[in-house]
Amino acid sequence: MSDSSRDTAEGAGWGSAEPGAYRALMPARTEKLSWLDPRTLWAARNGVLASWFGDPTGGTRDRWVARRTADGAPADKVIRRSDPDSFSFLVIGDTGEGDDPQYAVVPGLLKAGGDTRFAVLASDVIYPVGSADDYGTKFFRPYRDYPAPIYAIPGNHDWYEDLGGFMRVFCDDDAPPPPAPRPRPLTAAWLRSLLWHRADPDDGRHLDEARKLRSAPEQRAEQPGPYWAIDAGPVRIIGIDTGLLGTVDAAQGAWLREVSAGPRPKILVTGSPLYVDGERQPCAIEGGGTVDDIVRDPAHHYVAAIGGDIHNYQRYPVDVDGRTIQYVVAGGGGAFMHATHTIPRVSVGGVTEDDFRSYPLRGDSLAFYSALYGRRLRMRRFFTLTEAEATAVIAERLGIRTGRAPGEGARVTRRTRLVAGLLGTARRPERRKRFRLPVRKVYTQVFSPGSATYSPPFFKCFLRLDVSPEAVRLRCHAATGNRAQELDPPVEDEVLIPLR
Repeated sequence: MSDSSRDTAEGAGWGSAEPGAYRALMPARTEKLSWLDPRTLWAARNGVLASWFGDPTGGTRDRWVARRTADGAPADKVIRRSDPDSFSFLVIGDTGEGDDPQYAVVPGLLKAGGDTRFAVLASDVIYPVGSADDYGTKFFRPYRDYPAPIYAIPGNHDWYEDLGGFMRVFCDDDAPPPPAPRPRPLTAAWLRSLLWHRADPDDGRHLDEARKLRSAPEQRAEQPGPYWAIDAGPVRIIGIDTGLLGTVDAAQGAWLREVSAGPRPKILVTGSPLYVDGERQPCAIEGGGTVDDIVRDPAHHYVAAIGGDIHNYQRYPVDVDGRTIQYVVAGGGGAFMHATHTIPRVSVGGVTEDDFRSYPLRGDSLAFYSALYGRRLRMRRFFTLTEAEATAVIAERLGIRTGRAPGEGARVTRRTRLVAGLLGTARRPERRKRFRLPVRKVYTQVFSPGSATYSPPFFKCFLRLDVSPEAVRLRCHAATGNRAQELDPPVEDEVLIPLR
């Protein structure tokens, strides 16, 4: 097995590594998506409108689901597969930017997951607004050689055109989105409807041609709606749709309680992780309660909750009344990388730094962003930190044992401390009160979303889950964009999850 980022800097993708062969999979011309482009932000305005004037996705979702049920989809939304008691599947989160980082995941995914029975896409299948015509280069082409079905749950970006593209591809519903009731004039809903982004009437004209790239019968995966359950071998995998704002509507919440009942071990897949960046975010359900309340209920027998939306890997093994539930963030499947160096020293739900795992390591994240902003601001000599310098300053600021030692000769200087601070690096809890300027908040909310990059290492990842009647082995595999990690995708984290 090849070195991981926890073993060596080369295992993380640093150094003069041979570039991978992933570019041969890409179309001759790809979109360079920038989240700092005002046109992109304007097209993706529906999330802001929903937070200001009320979120309409619950009603829209109900109309989609009602139409699917009328067309013959199972009312309980359970996909009953014929997998054996021992099988494997993949989870890939936040994939669809259609550029180098997404395609860089594919060779390793096929190498490490080509024998799996199916895959699940966890959140944000298509950026920036879920358009049907984007599926050609951002879904069908990259995964054309994956031989098994792919199921999906939508993320907020898939909702920016009322889920039309997602429903056409994954639910075989080619009709326009069900019409919403006409709002009363001069109300918040009326104003929202005036500004709401909707799909172009001609969107999807290339979809039939794109579907030919994954047209084999064994690749087909029609699902009953944007949320579903899969009975596979000894486990039930439940996928929920958290819409635009990371919440669950009342009807879906009632369904979730129903399909969660019973002794069968369960794995949740959600568009909004329940533990992330050192905090618990339990995900509210309209009408009362939270998704995490359902997951933690011992009668429901959840063993893991895997969420997308955040573009990296994190794992929190939380003790709940004497049993461990693995809370996982798995959004590193292709979109730009969210920083991990901004995560404070972990102490949440009984999980400490010794238990917590992340990919990329915080030091690699800081080195990645220092090089990125050194190029962007044309201040490379000042901003760029070596991976050893970044690892050393992380150890000092957080007071933790880093996943990989800094290496000989790594020095923490005034410059490295200043760069770390400017790039939002977290500090020890006892030192945070000294600083009134919310640098970390500004960095994570303003600068990070524009941080696409097109040269390795990309620090992408995917999950392979090997199921048996006794346990699930979860492994996080890295994809850097370099040849070495394509040929033998390193295991960045591994945990055995008992089912009994």
